[in-house]
Amino acid sequence: MADSSNPLAGLDPEQASVVTAPAGPLCVLAGAGTGKTRAITHRIAHRVRTGHVRGQHVLAVTFTARAAAEMRARLGQLGAGGVQARTFHAAALRQVRYFAPRLFSGREMPELLDSKARLVGLAATRAGVKIDGTGARDLAGEIEWAKSSLIEPADYAVAAAKALREPPFDAAKVGEVYAAYERVKRAQGVIDFEDMIRAAIWAMEEHEDVAEQIRSQYRHFVVDEYQDVNPMQQRLLESWLGDREDLTVVGDASQTIYSFTGASASYLVDFKRRHPGATVVRLVRDYRSTPQVVGLANTVIGQARGELARLRLELIGQRPPGAEPVMRSFPDEPQEAAAVAARCRELIAGGTPAEEIAVLFRVNAQSEVYQEALAEAGVPYVVRGAERFFERVEVRQAMIALRAATRSLDPDAPLTESVTRALEGVGWRAGEVPTGGAARERWEAVSALVTLAESMPALTLEAFNEELARRAALQHVPTVAGVTCASLHSAKGLEWDAVFLVGLAEGTMPVIHARTPDAVEEERRLLYVGVTRARHTLWLSYAGARTPGGRPRRATRFMPALEPGRSYEPGRRASSPGIGKTEVTARVKRAVAVSCRVCGAGLLSGPERKLGRCEGCPSDRDEELLARLLDWRARLAAVQKVPAFVIFTDVTLAAIAERRPGRREELAVIAGIGPRKLGLYGDDVLALVSGTTVDDLVRSD
Repeated sequence: MADSSNPLAGLDPEQASVVTAPAGPLCVLAGAGTGKTRAITHRIAHRVRTGHVRGQHVLAVTFTARAAAEMRARLGQLGAGGVQARTFHAAALRQVRYFAPRLFSGREMPELLDSKARLVGLAATRAGVKIDGTGARDLAGEIEWAKSSLIEPADYAVAAAKALREPPFDAAKVGEVYAAYERVKRAQGVIDFEDMIRAAIWAMEEHEDVAEQIRSQYRHFVVDEYQDVNPMQQRLLESWLGDREDLTVVGDASQTIYSFTGASASYLVDFKRRHPGATVVRLVRDYRSTPQVVGLANTVIGQARGELARLRLELIGQRPPGAEPVMRSFPDEPQEAAAVAARCRELIAGGTPAEEIAVLFRVNAQSEVYQEALAEAGVPYVVRGAERFFERVEVRQAMIALRAATRSLDPDAPLTESVTRALEGVGWRAGEVPTGGAARERWEAVSALVTLAESMPALTLEAFNEELARRAALQHVPTVAGVTCASLHSAKGLEWDAVFLVGLAEGTMPVIHARTPDAVEEERRLLYVGVTRARHTLWLSYAGARTPGGRPRRATRFMPALEPGRSYEPGRRASSPGIGKTEVTARVKRAVAVSCRVCGAGLLSGPERKLGRCEGCPSDRDEELLARLLDWRARLAAVQKVPAFVIFTDVTLAAIAERRPGRREELAVIAGIGPRKLGLYGDDVLALVSGTTVDDLVRSD
């Protein structure tokens, strides 16, 4: 439990800077796993305990009820009573309900819609647009984007074009449905969530007495996940603030992954410009993941381009070293899924709780093959943030169509042909990927059935239907404590001991409809979020084809080339994951060969390639030199105030003590010593190898 008597206890220097920063605008750029919630709750508690603010005058807002509850719990442990920690929606709803008689002519607040779908369907009919449930969801998403972006119906078409949106229908028609939706809503006397936030803004902008009362109540503001605010939420925040500037915002531009909903990291990027006197603190010490995972995360995001890349943070892992991330390739998706399931089973047998393992994918349609593989392997799982594959409406409809087709189609026709013809009867068309998120998700889910059929060409349509029924039944395995199957978007804010990032092939990561540079960069950030979910075990994989013998694919452009034996050490931006001897694939065979300098055997593991010999071969290491290298590293780490392994790992120092390089060129060939570290430490290391003592080296510095 936190030390409520001293809010500064146990904080690192950067976290302490957040806590003690002066009143006024404060921007905390906080990388994944750097303890941002700890820092901001301790800041609030410190200000309350020192008498600078009263708890009831503080409003902390975030985006999920879970995050708000965690904040309240921590503040309670720190003795900061009275502080309000809520989501944007919950805070606005509370205020609108309280002031409803003044805002709605003496009436209570109108009924709040749980879902737009029904009214959007009615509005579409009145606008002459024929839609189904999927179309209603996509139109509702477009309306939510427009309203959150403060765009009126008449301006939708132009705004959508400027934003490079891909609306599910003609943009002018979407604008008409949007306008009709607003009319239907008013006629029925209800409001949606965006109306509710707009009412909270209007309450303060148009009612001076309401603004005065709210601003006298809340005088100090903290906004978590600031990179995810949309224009409407930003305007609400500005209304709360008035002309005051006691505002703390916390965010990470590299975790901006919700632009499609209207979220904009521009407010985080421009914070210093809008608040010229703002204090900026960077949190970069990662307490969640091993240095190897952190190094890979740095490698992925280090290639980012565009405006948001200006605020990227290079994390420094604080945990003890762990296993290298593993990247594997497989001939096809079923083999990839089977290998993932087998490894999950091994981890569970080895003591890792099933609930501490996650399989993360880009789109929900990918989940079916992993659910099937986990079920076949007897591994319990839970599906987060999505319906179970066989419970999706479009999948149930497709299976009904396939069963009906056994009575009308030629029983001797090839299976794929029969399946394709049957699914065309429910509106699916091969290669015709629709626009709109929900429609695309539906198309991909049905496409997964076609892909499955392509992998079973010997089956009849009747036998294929029996196989689908069997697979649907297999889905019902114990799910109380199971491996999490989730999309990368729904994994945001979570973490696990072991994470499997799967399906990392071009066309899926980045997803095929990411056509603009900004969209591709968001896909890169999405992969970065996935990598930073892992505490110590990270598996990355892709399949060379969706089905056996299918069209070949290549690995995502976001990952470094697959080359065994390269460490993801902090500070190395061009490194690649180590691959163990039991994890060699066809691609590894094409990597540059390294042989043991003692016995001549091929070397595959990272430590062996660094040492230049097999682990079991005799060592000719200079123990006295190794001792001096360790002493030098410890002193340098103390001066730089970084963990020792950030300078060089133990294995790298051992390799130096074995190889005893005499020139920079010889030093540079040791894995773990790139151009940056060669420039920083090369002269010192060569001096130590030549016999210089650490004391002499320190004195000369």
